Amino acid sequence: MLLSEDELRAGVARMADEITAHYRDRSLTIVGVLTGSIVLLADLIRRLDMPLRLALVQARSYRGRATTPSNLSLNADMLLDVRDRDVLVVDDIFDTGRTLFELVARLDELQVASLRSAVLLRKQGRQQVARGPDFVGFDIPDEFVVGYGLDYDDMYRNLPYLAVLEAADIEQAGPA
Repeated sequence: MLLSEDELRAGVARMADEITAHYRDRSLTIVGVLTGSIVLLADLIRRLDMPLRLALVQARSYRGRATTPSNLSLNADMLLDVRDRDVLVVDDIFDTGRTLFELVARLDELQVASLRSAVLLRKQGRQQVARGPDFVGFDIPDEFVVGYGLDYDDMYRNLPYLAVLEAADIEQAGPA
């Protein structure tokens, strides 16, 4: 176990307080990145005391049993009109940063009023882009993690804590 359920709850509460302080009473459009952010998104929006709208996009750079990112696949069919709105992108993990960087670039093209990002986890030593997230729940070591919405081959998302998936667990799952 890397982060307990209580630690995750406290980290989300701290991040919600930071977001609330930044936006104050302004209306906010939150864009959740499916599928990994769904648990964080549910917990986070219940802690935000401000007018908000919610949109979802699906962005995926890990597929199946992969433990390293590949090309980004992005489906923004569920995205609301974000022109002239304050937008906060919420994602589960900032690994290399390529997913968030590309998504932010695409949203910026839609002429938003402001654009920030929040992630539950930021992996240390993996960033490959110039800009990092604006709000971060936790910095973690460079380990493959599961739980609290994060998965390996669509498993473990339901764990209420964050755990490191060990090499033996990956090998035991067998070939993709």
